[in-house]
Amino acid sequence: MRSQKQYTLRSKEVHDRATGVILGNVGIKDHGYKCLAATMVTILFYAASRVTSLYDACQRLVNAPTDEAMRQALSATLPPINKLERQLNNALGVDLPKALRKRPQLLAIDLTLIPYHGRPCVSENEIYRGEPKSGTSHFHAYATAYVIRKGHRFTVAMTYVLAGDPMKEVIQRLLQNASRHGVKPRILLMDRGFHSVEVIRYLQRARYPFIMPTAKRGRKPAKPNAQSIWRFFNSKRSGWGRHTWTGPRGEKATAQICVACGNFRGKWGRQHRRTFVYSYWNIPSHSCEWFRETYRSRFAIETTYRQMNEARINTCTRDPLLRLLFVGMALILRNVWVWLHLTCLAKYVGRKLVLHLERLRFRRMLLWLQHHAESLFGIEDFTVAQLPMPP
Repeated sequence: MRSQKQYTLRSKEVHDRATGVILGNVGIKDHGYKCLAATMVTILFYAASRVTSLYDACQRLVNAPTDEAMRQALSATLPPINKLERQLNNALGVDLPKALRKRPQLLAIDLTLIPYHGRPCVSENEIYRGEPKSGTSHFHAYATAYVIRKGHRFTVAMTYVLAGDPMKEVIQRLLQNASRHGVKPRILLMDRGFHSVEVIRYLQRARYPFIMPTAKRGRKPAKPNAQSIWRFFNSKRSGWGRHTWTGPRGEKATAQICVACGNFRGKWGRQHRRTFVYSYWNIPSHSCEWFRETYRSRFAIETTYRQMNEARINTCTRDPLLRLLFVGMALILRNVWVWLHLTCLAKYVGRKLVLHLERLRFRRMLLWLQHHAESLFGIEDFTVAQLPMPP
């Protein structure tokens, strides 16, 4: 049982735990007597905690190696991108509790796009095209799988998405990485961007139950009773249905439809009544409200991406290998934060485990990593100023 005695958690213990997860799984190795593996990981944590670049981190830390030495060391020691992705997924599975492996879980899958304003490094497929955001339509894309269970939000898998990757293969890679950690999906909660004929057919062949919003595609028909997907969006009452989609090559996929209507006064402006249309398959009968509330739990993955961006190293490099490393390290740091709350900071009230997130916020943990790096290398807290010449 968990001991009820008080325990003091310090920044060095948090740093040692995060460093052990990285060095034990990711292939960062020593490169010379200055760029030791532990030294490089500490500097990477410092840059991540300040959401700054490697150049700025090496400039601020007095006894740290130069940024060029860090880049050369990372380029020389990091494995190819496919192997690095496997290593990062292994690191994501280190802190997963055993309870996630005992029975199937709700698994959310989403795609995050990081804006990119440069040219590809090697191949045009490195750049993912999407709707304009932050002044560009070019992105580096990463897909993640996320477990939803009693307030414990662990990222269990990630993958780098190229421009030509079919969404079916992206989902397949994520599920394979999650299964290596023993995590099996009970229901897949996916974004509207994954709604396609090939994805539905793959999930049905693999026997994976799923829920995802139905995409509005095609021209709106003139007759409201036409046999198209638009008839569900025009519905004024909650209900059920079935629809068959036809792919570009003539293949067909059929899934059940749930229409959830409701009044949401004060939430979406003047239009108080909203209609939500979900496609699902192989799920026992529930109320329409259950489908809407179950899918709402998927939106916690947006909080995961927000916290990931709070710990993602800022860079302008074109190398997708380093960009993948920085995104993976941010997700690993967040998993370490969740693990600390689960094992050290939570408290049992009867048989229920109650989380106390106010004891250690994610931003505060990053601040601890920053202060630990400054105590090791020293901080340059001055700059040279020149007096103006007299007239």
